[in-house]
Amino acid sequence: MTFITRFAPSPTGPLHLGHAYSAMLAHDKAMENGGKFLLRIDDLDQSRARDHWEAQIYDDLAWLGLTWEAPVRRQSNHFADYEMTLNTLSRIGITYACTCTRRDIEAAANAPQEGVPQFGPDGRIYPGTCRHAGHDHSDAQCIRLNMFAACEQALPAQFVESGQDHSGAHLLDLDTMVPNIGDVVLARPNMAASYHLSVVLDDAATLVTDVIRGADLFEATAIHVVLQKLLGLPTPRYHHHKLIRDENGKRLAKRDDARAIATYRAEGASPADIRAMVGL
Repeated sequence: MTFITRFAPSPTGPLHLGHAYSAMLAHDKAMENGGKFLLRIDDLDQSRARDHWEAQIYDDLAWLGLTWEAPVRRQSNHFADYEMTLNTLSRIGITYACTCTRRDIEAAANAPQEGVPQFGPDGRIYPGTCRHAGHDHSDAQCIRLNMFAACEQALPAQFVESGQDHSGAHLLDLDTMVPNIGDVVLARPNMAASYHLSVVLDDAATLVTDVIRGADLFEATAIHVVLQKLLGLPTPRYHHHKLIRDENGKRLAKRDDARAIATYRAEGASPADIRAMVGL
């Protein structure tokens, strides 16, 4: 089986050192294994995606010495595929329309039950207010996955992790998934699919065998494996790498222009300098 991995940035700001580390690590592993390195543009959020940031992604990655397979997959070209999959999940009875606003969810969380986790990999864990309400999709704030129903159909399932912190096989357990993750968002009216749904479909469509991404996404992998099982898609191998942080220990964000690759380029840094900065 050919080793296939990818780097999937969003064109919503400049690439920074953290992006450089992830992209170079994935590219290195693909080359070491005689495989393929793919580039995907994750432009689900059309309200924030900009052509000039996409062009900057290509320019920065090429400057770093990375090459990728053509053509580049752009999520905005596949909205119909995401909608078709949502319809499939709806037909098997594991999604529902949620009319709760963010304020509603926060209000419901003001009196938490003792010992119940408040946050999971999808943010605030949804209390299930609309799970059996039968709302029409036209009034929905979002479409959610009924995690209990999904796990009943998808489990048992597992994934293999090679990252340093969580190396080994991880078996998914219904009693852990439901309270610690909850009913995650699959789509919103202004966005064709959530990250969770789109990444599963995109990786499967491009035959990705090895997902290499930041450690902040490790907990979300359980969501992705459940969706893969529900949809009859293969589960890749996973490698969640360290995060590049600033001097205060805070992970880098796109608004941190001081650490943008373009800034270092303008100051005369070389690709070798960038590799040294991130520890490659």
